[in-house]
Amino acid sequence: MGSLNKAMIIGRLGADPEVRYTQNNTALANIRVATNEKYRDSNGELQETTEWHRVVAWGRLAENCQQLLKKGSLVYFEGPIQTRSWEDKDGQKQYMTEIKALNMQVLDSRMDSGGGYESARKEELSVNDAKEFEPGDGADQDDDLPF
Repeated sequence: MGSLNKAMIIGRLGADPEVRYTQNNTALANIRVATNEKYRDSNGELQETTEWHRVVAWGRLAENCQQLLKKGSLVYFEGPIQTRSWEDKDGQKQYMTEIKALNMQVLDSRMDSGGGYESARKEELSVNDAKEFEPGDGADQDDDLPF
């Protein structure tokens, strides 16, 4: 049997997407998403925990995230989990685990120009909407599938 690397999260943005451009003029969005879990502890008290996730989007999807999302937006992201490593200025190896967004869907209502909320309109976008990828991002690698 093959393997599967797929994360699906629904959460709220902790800040506006941070978008920058590579030397090849490819957009890269860094996004922080919070997910919450509610449960009752052994004393019957309602508890809530928050988990923060790093999401990265490339190309057209990154630009769409910048245009459609803002702090507090409720959003769905889907994609593989990846871990990057680098050496810091002190020579220590650092690691970062993130979700590489391949699909994104806006789930909440947005403010209209008059200060009220539009009816909930879902925006669903994916890397298939994008024509460019950063070299080495794994998008052009051959799958090692037996079929």
